[in-house]
Amino acid sequence: MAVEKFSEIAAARRIQRLSSHISPALTELTQQLQTEACASRSKKLEVNGQALSLYMKGKHRDIQEKVHEFYNSRPDLQTPLEISKDDHRELCMKQLYALVREAGIRPFRYVADDPAKYFAIMEAVGSVDMSFGIKMGVQYSLWGGSVINLGTKKHRDKYFDGIDNLDYLGCFAMTELHHGSNVQGLQTTATFDPITDEFIIDTPHDGAIKWWIGNAAVHGKFATVFARLILPTHDTKGVSDMGVHAFIVPIRDMKTHQTLPGVEIQDCGQKVGLNGVDNGALRFRSVRIPRDNLLNRFGDVSRDGKYTSSLPTINKRFGATLGELVGGRVALAYSSVGVLKVSATIAIRYSLLRQQFGPPKQPEVSILDYQSQQHKLMPMLASTYAYHFASVYLVEKYSEMKKTNDEQLVADVHALSAGLKSYITSYTAKSLSVCREACGGHGYAAVNRFGSLRNDHDIFQTFEGDNTVLLQQVAADLLKRYQEKFRGGTLTVTWSYLRESMSSYLAQPNPVTARWEGEDHLRDPKFQLDAFRYRTSRLLQSVAMRLKKHSKTLGTFGAWNRCLNHLLTLAESHIETVILAKFIEAVKNCPDRSARAGLKLVCDLYALDRIWNDIGTYRNVDYVAPNKAKAIHKLAEYLSFQVRNVAKELVDAFELPDHVTRAPIAMQADAYAQYTQVVGF
Repeated sequence: MAVEKFSEIAAARRIQRLSSHISPALTELTQQLQTEACASRSKKLEVNGQALSLYMKGKHRDIQEKVHEFYNSRPDLQTPLEISKDDHRELCMKQLYALVREAGIRPFRYVADDPAKYFAIMEAVGSVDMSFGIKMGVQYSLWGGSVINLGTKKHRDKYFDGIDNLDYLGCFAMTELHHGSNVQGLQTTATFDPITDEFIIDTPHDGAIKWWIGNAAVHGKFATVFARLILPTHDTKGVSDMGVHAFIVPIRDMKTHQTLPGVEIQDCGQKVGLNGVDNGALRFRSVRIPRDNLLNRFGDVSRDGKYTSSLPTINKRFGATLGELVGGRVALAYSSVGVLKVSATIAIRYSLLRQQFGPPKQPEVSILDYQSQQHKLMPMLASTYAYHFASVYLVEKYSEMKKTNDEQLVADVHALSAGLKSYITSYTAKSLSVCREACGGHGYAAVNRFGSLRNDHDIFQTFEGDNTVLLQQVAADLLKRYQEKFRGGTLTVTWSYLRESMSSYLAQPNPVTARWEGEDHLRDPKFQLDAFRYRTSRLLQSVAMRLKKHSKTLGTFGAWNRCLNHLLTLAESHIETVILAKFIEAVKNCPDRSARAGLKLVCDLYALDRIWNDIGTYRNVDYVAPNKAKAIHKLAEYLSFQVRNVAKELVDAFELPDHVTRAPIAMQADAYAQYTQVVGF
């Protein structure tokens, strides 16, 4: 009794102290809201799965279902568990031919005119076999995309139909042995010969050998080769380097498929994953191509060897060239979310099925009832939803950019695609290992797919821009916007929040709100978004000051390197802020009340889990008091429990049938029976 009396007195004192910070009316309102929140806790949330599926579906779900059904009806086009590298490559080629020539789906027609539809096809194709998805991407996004985006009408007229119907299989030859991320440092040369009106493509040394070129080892007939354009001059230098340009170079005979003179092709061999893609290495020895093979949208050479461009400098031409290739990053971000959906669905369906241990003399419980399993998988499920809406937003912005070519939008999409591609693919890569471990020994069986998904997806973190390099691009863009803000410049939509939150950063955190710990406050989207924006603004302000300080002694490059980890954290914080803003918007726009409640639940979990993961940052500046930090952690764990109760409905809303997940342990009926059949019982 004495202990209970002491607890009551302590609680009363605490309430009195809190009341001194806020008005009586607000205290009464807060108590009312907390009472309602407690009452809602007693009810089990019910989510209308059908309404949620409809909201998540997207306008191109029909063509995805067409892809799934076509390959499900064709066992000869399904990739077996055990397959050699050479057989896998031929199967992927067969799968691509079947998509275009039998299923009648022509992805190339949507690359420029309806990117959202193209990305939807790519996600569906990747669920058949990720190697197949990447091979399709090389043919249409990279080889085909370079021709229509970097070339002009003459190139489109000559090559479009052949690329579309797969007569002109091609490669995208940018990366070299010595240079990957630093594209401006490429060493392959294209020297103009005014006598013959040709370019001469040369690999000057082994470091300039084109490396990791998809479609090159076996199937490619053409390559878009990125090389330094060298023009003869009449001065003492004799030549002028005009920077990196793109050229169409035939590499195999159209009839015999033999390698053409001057072209040497080697096989890059077995890889960690994606062995259905025939990556090769290319060396060129004085290979001559017509002047018209220069993809001349941003720079051209006349018959007499004069260079013309609408863009005044090498850097501007280079930026415009790479800017036209951001579609690959958009595709990888979007496809990576698809991989995350599949892996989370397998792990969660199995965790609902699998029973292990339980109270004495009672039935065993589902392993998803364990808090540790919820901690592994429920924030991941919430993140999957967050990334779904963010990637849909990215595709919409990219599609708008392709239609309008608005300069501000181009810059926005360039940075946003870099950030989302980096952030999402890194998260998915880590999550695949978590899913494997969450499924125990059965997760280690190849038939349950985590191994192949993990190996095939791993390279998503590197190609189309190394993730660490891409985050630096985001940080550099943020710093540029930061400088523009103080010069009175305008901020594009994605960055506009910085104008307000930078001002709030300069002020001290509010000691009253820093202590608020009520559930309604913590689940308020304004509190969550303000916290994310505050962190980004603080990181931006502090790194700007550090760079200014260190550049005086270390120079620009040295200062950047000294602050590099800080810059990467800034970029990730900004991308998380964009993701949360789009998630909150998606929750608000959901028309069905029940589905909206489910989305609100996972949105809150996503936000509070991220705040807790970086709670040190908030505590260091007293943005969050100790009692509030504890409340955030406690509520995040409770929300994980709540999400567990509707986990089935949430994964079912992804609409991934058994013939798409293709993991026996995740089958929605007779999973164990199907699993035992796989091994021969």
